[in-house]
Amino acid sequence: MANETNDLAGALTNLLNTGGTLLQQSIELLNSGLKSTSQIIEPLGKSAIELAGNATNVLNQTLQNVSAAIAPKK
Repeated sequence: MANETNDLAGALTNLLNTGGTLLQQSIELLNSGLKSTSQIIEPLGKSAIELAGNATNVLNQTLQNVSAAIAPKK
């Protein structure tokens, strides 16, 4: 009887240890995925901001050229 109790306790301990290890590895995998995603998104965000700034500059220069062409010359 005592041997059965020890076997059950050992099995439960092993089960809990395995569950804890799986949970820890899952959290580490999720954390690693989030870190990788942020490392990918950061340069894309910077590029998108630079592209928007460049597009705004082109639009501004175009409007200045159109205004200069339309404006009466002295």
